[in-house]
Amino acid sequence: MGLCEVITGKKKFHGGIAIPHCKNTAQCETIKMGVPEKVTIPMLQHVGEPCKVLVKKGDEVKVGQLIGASGKYVSAPIHSSVSGTVTDISKMVCMNGAYVDAVEIKTDGRQEIHESVKPPSYHNDAELLELIKGSGLVGLGGAAFPTHVKLSPPKEKVIDTLIVNGAECEPYITSDYREMVENSWNIISGIYILKDLLKAKQVLIGVEDNKPEAIKIMTNIANTSGKIDIIKLKTRYPQGAEKMLIYALTGRKVPSRRLPMDVGVIVMNVNSVSFVAEYVKTGMPLIKKRVTVDGPVVNNPSNVEVLIGTHLSDVFEFCGGFKEEPYKVIMGGPMMGVSQHSLENPVLKFTNAILAFDRKTAESVKKESPCIRCAKCVQVCPMNLLPLFLNASSIRRNTAGLKKYNVMDCIECGCCSYICPAKRHLVQSIRLGKVLLRKEES
Repeated sequence: MGLCEVITGKKKFHGGIAIPHCKNTAQCETIKMGVPEKVTIPMLQHVGEPCKVLVKKGDEVKVGQLIGASGKYVSAPIHSSVSGTVTDISKMVCMNGAYVDAVEIKTDGRQEIHESVKPPSYHNDAELLELIKGSGLVGLGGAAFPTHVKLSPPKEKVIDTLIVNGAECEPYITSDYREMVENSWNIISGIYILKDLLKAKQVLIGVEDNKPEAIKIMTNIANTSGKIDIIKLKTRYPQGAEKMLIYALTGRKVPSRRLPMDVGVIVMNVNSVSFVAEYVKTGMPLIKKRVTVDGPVVNNPSNVEVLIGTHLSDVFEFCGGFKEEPYKVIMGGPMMGVSQHSLENPVLKFTNAILAFDRKTAESVKKESPCIRCAKCVQVCPMNLLPLFLNASSIRRNTAGLKKYNVMDCIECGCCSYICPAKRHLVQSIRLGKVLLRKEES
């Protein structure tokens, strides 16, 4: 007892903004949604190579069955979240604009579990990494980077610190918070599995100070388990971004175009850590996700456990539907999420929220006007960039300028767009600038 410490983070990253929290669902316990009539499961739900479809129209599938795989290292296998019949294999546009295969399954309601799903056993680190790869786990905080790749740093990269990210700094989203409140034991179990795998000397859990209940619960559980430090962070967006979190917790700065492993750190989202523990116990791959359903036009804002592939329309209907027709629906948070063109789009592995807004709220962002050179975007940029110059370079397709002003260091947090009095579309132009530069460099 008494082994866990709660420490106040002493380092403050440059810039950032104070934004309304809107954590309306923080006290909403997770409710389990039933099996929908059909699901649509795309073959790209991760950073990297899309999976190839392993089933065909007319096939019977079961829960946890492998239906998509890739021979590429940077990829993640995809499993059926339901039992039923494959009714179609078609193309769909993913959130990143890629045109990929998607498997449509008509469910039978029985949820029969596939024979391959059973508690796994492993005897060494290599076998554990292979299990994590086979589980289909990706970063559940929204990044969707294949977890087995993140957990396999080169031998020359010594990892001494495992950071567990419980900051959840985006407005509205409370799925990570509910994981800390509801499944803290799983998080601690996952921590010790990963700490042993990485041979990390210390574990730091970062939680913003607007989540006192989560800090209390995690501290009580950690006290029974061993030396883990809970770091209470100042609530400031984007505190949960990897590089900001690393600096706040350790004082280490990740160099330009480098990775956390380059400073001896691996960062894992609380839901990802918890899933590792659950998978080791059950062998059930990643087939479901807790999703925060909120926004001004949602009748019953909730935290819902949803089967991957469930259509957004079904999730909203489960939450009582809409008070009025939504003008804009966003998958993810309002700062970094992606606007949806259809409610028939499915919930994906990395979906942590779906938000529905009325016209008045969605159109509160005015049309852009010329830059007035106030430099507010520079003041709030957590990466110490010059967004106004990146914006100008992107518009002019000036790749030399994009390189000069380090466009690839932008984390696309949206602080610059949020603070800009001229309402310049800074993040959008920077994203396009990255595309231009990647195209030139390839």
